[in-house]
Amino acid sequence: MIVLKSAREIENMKEAGKLLAAVHKQLHKIIKPGVTTWEIDEFVENYLKKHGATPEQKGYRNYQYATCASVNDEVCHGFPRKEALKEGDIVTIDMVVNLNGALADSAWSYAVGNISERSQKLLDVTKEALYRGIAASLPGNRIGDIGHAIQSYVEGEGLSVVREFIGHGIGSVIHEKPDIPHFGLPGKGLRLKEGMVFTIEPMVNIGEWKTKMDNNGWTARTIDGKLSAQFEHTIAITKDGPIILTDQNEK
Repeated sequence: MIVLKSAREIENMKEAGKLLAAVHKQLHKIIKPGVTTWEIDEFVENYLKKHGATPEQKGYRNYQYATCASVNDEVCHGFPRKEALKEGDIVTIDMVVNLNGALADSAWSYAVGNISERSQKLLDVTKEALYRGIAASLPGNRIGDIGHAIQSYVEGEGLSVVREFIGHGIGSVIHEKPDIPHFGLPGKGLRLKEGMVFTIEPMVNIGEWKTKMDNNGWTARTIDGKLSAQFEHTIAITKDGPIILTDQNEK
């Protein structure tokens, strides 16, 4: 069942989103060679606590951390660890913020120091794919329009879109309906309605789109060992179009 959100609920989620965006703004300053994802995770949890919020994924299905920290060929759900990030790495930090019961979810991929031209293209294309998916999220459009906008652009750039992990509705719990694939056919799927709130979170690979799972049961990585990136926003569908609840550019 899809739960349509009221204007008040969306506003509360937007407040959670503002805090989440503020964390990412801080991470832009913090992430550099020599920093560990363990230190990043501690920073995020402390920052949220200081601002009256909690990391919603900590404890979700026994997950132990405030963030997911996925490095290089890790597609998603990487565990924070004490190994230092190196010059040329890319790292995705994904988190869900709970502020007074309202949730927001956003992931961002970061360059660690100077990265290769190919790695930079991966980041640029993945971010652009996210915003193309958001632009297609108009009331009356269909879920397939979002996936098609992302897939056609990414594949046109010679990269691939992960199929196994997709966007999702979000509200009082992390995962709700509808499911939001980042691939698909235009004009297909559920019609978008005012009051829907969901994530768009394309994971894009330099090589094959397929993934494999680590023995920890959480971390997915590319099947060919090539790099992966992810950018994610939580958005709300309004009569005037989509609004980004986790917008880092908002004052």
